[in-house]
Amino acid sequence: MNKVFLRGNPLTLEGELPKINQRAPYFVALDESFSPKSLEDFKGKIKIISSVPSLDTPVCSNETKKISELMKKFSSKDYIFITISMDLPFAQKRWCGLHEADNVITLSDFKEKSFGKNYGVLIKENGLLARCVFIIDKNNNIKYIQLVKEITNEPDYLDIEKNLTEIIY
Repeated sequence: MNKVFLRGNPLTLEGELPKINQRAPYFVALDESFSPKSLEDFKGKIKIISSVPSLDTPVCSNETKKISELMKKFSSKDYIFITISMDLPFAQKRWCGLHEADNVITLSDFKEKSFGKNYGVLIKENGLLARCVFIIDKNNNIKYIQLVKEITNEPDYLDIEKNLTEIIY
């Protein structure tokens, strides 16, 4: 089992992280209107998926805003940016409205927890999602994974940008 840390204290991740070039695992999560969404809903797009513990925390909020800004550097419209958390859909919708995040799709994994379980980022001790960034190509193959071991830290944005550039272009 993988572990992450919260202020140096170990937390257990349920399941296993997928492997690079593996087909992206299936999941169902809820959008802001409580409608179920899966990878099939984003067919033909490169998917940048950021799992975060909660958008209502400063680190998760900053991460989502920074990746949203990063996405604006790319002229291609062949990609989408998804943030998944255990926040309820109306809390995610409120966050998007407050931060004018119009290029972010927020999905909630609170109901089935299938993203957390199938992607190996569900934290056993608190039921939240670990901080992790996945890039999935148009054919739904995993091309990049960055699991942030200390969940109070932000991801390496330069590494995300470098890998995304290689995948998009």
